[in-house]
Amino acid sequence: MDTLKQLFEDYTGRQATEIFELNSSGSNRRYFRMRNSAKMTLVGVIGTNKDENHAFIEISRHFVEKGIRVPKVLAVSEDGMTYLQEDLGDGQLYLKLTDGRESGEYSDYERSLLCRTIEKLPQIQFKGGEDLDFNVCFPEPEFNERMVMFDLNYFKYCFLKATGLDFNEVKLQIDFEKLRDDLMKNVGKTFMYRDFQARNVMIKDGEPYFIDFQGGRRGPIYYDVASFIWQARARYPEDLKKEMLECYLRALRSYQPDLDEAEFYSHLRIFVLFRTLQVLGAYGFRGYFEKKPHFLQSVPYAIDNLRRLLKTPFEEYPYLNEVLQTLTTMHQFYEIAMDKRLEVKIYSFAYKKGIPADTSGNGGGYVFDCRSINNPGKYEFYRQFNGMDQEVIKFLEDDGEVNVFLDSVYALVDAHVKRFMERKFTHLQVCFGCTGGQHRSVYCAEHLAEHLLKKFDIKLSVIHRELDIEKMM
Repeated sequence: MDTLKQLFEDYTGRQATEIFELNSSGSNRRYFRMRNSAKMTLVGVIGTNKDENHAFIEISRHFVEKGIRVPKVLAVSEDGMTYLQEDLGDGQLYLKLTDGRESGEYSDYERSLLCRTIEKLPQIQFKGGEDLDFNVCFPEPEFNERMVMFDLNYFKYCFLKATGLDFNEVKLQIDFEKLRDDLMKNVGKTFMYRDFQARNVMIKDGEPYFIDFQGGRRGPIYYDVASFIWQARARYPEDLKKEMLECYLRALRSYQPDLDEAEFYSHLRIFVLFRTLQVLGAYGFRGYFEKKPHFLQSVPYAIDNLRRLLKTPFEEYPYLNEVLQTLTTMHQFYEIAMDKRLEVKIYSFAYKKGIPADTSGNGGGYVFDCRSINNPGKYEFYRQFNGMDQEVIKFLEDDGEVNVFLDSVYALVDAHVKRFMERKFTHLQVCFGCTGGQHRSVYCAEHLAEHLLKKFDIKLSVIHRELDIEKMM
């Protein structure tokens, strides 16, 4: 952090007077909004991998030269581990689409944002790939057979086997290899973003800007189209998918005037299949193996995409098609539950690492400071425990301060939950902070969750950020 502060001061000529950590969406990189006394605001980045940082920096510079809207990199530390970039604000496309994603009905404004975004994709793919040294890409310079087989096996071992579905691995492997060969037929010299999705698009002055492209590489144009339009949780209706594809194709013709649409749709179809299997593999790993249940809640949406895709069978992959057809009829995946209950997220955290970001975009809720409560962490004996352990629970409850504190919290949060439920709001966030995010805040988060579940019919999750624990209750 000291290096980042010095980099900011050297670049702007003034010290940073305000520093706020931004949500990193699960990335190992840390992002900070930094502001000085002259109200100049930049985003500072601390990376964990020098090569990954280098990829972002070099691709960003190349994209800016090509007229592609991305944040400009303004300064880089000598060791390459920190850098400053242009601040694009808080207008994340994902948040602007919340109403449509929740209801499944997208407004004209939301549709316009989506179409304006995807019509910029050919520019990224063709102008972005033009004269780019793909050797700077991380961790691979190009889409290749190894990557394809890794993702297909990820689906097989992390999702398919975890469902309990019986299948013949030899027959499945034969179709996997045929699918791999088909995917590799038209790689081209274009830039493949690889993570082209609404979370990586910022809307500034009504126009889309693009972030988090450091995983890009040389690859086929179809991959990113499939990623964006068939995103599992987006719930885009079929007419909106068609509208976005038409927007993309109009823009694509500027670079491929002799485009064969039938051939395009044929190739796109197998990439939609591949991306769906890839997503299911990721959901399976995070849900079944890492025990993060909210990823499993996304599985039915991906299965629904697969079900629609299989209405026209993949005759070229007969055994894979048979397995997938069976998968889509399994009871646990057949229906998408339209759960409209209020969702309450309760966090425990350490203040020194910043207040948790509101990923819902709602902005509603509370942050409670637990540091007025007697701290068991002052005593060596309690440092090995956390607020879910009986030793800490007994300490806090015997002391008594936590009970008085929580009585006030309960009254405030109860009133909020009741009113949000009456008004059909969908999200509420409550955060408890203490010194280390281990004892007092954890205890309070757990007890508020128990209190709310006894009183209200809500969806509730508890995230102990510093303990790396997340659970649905």
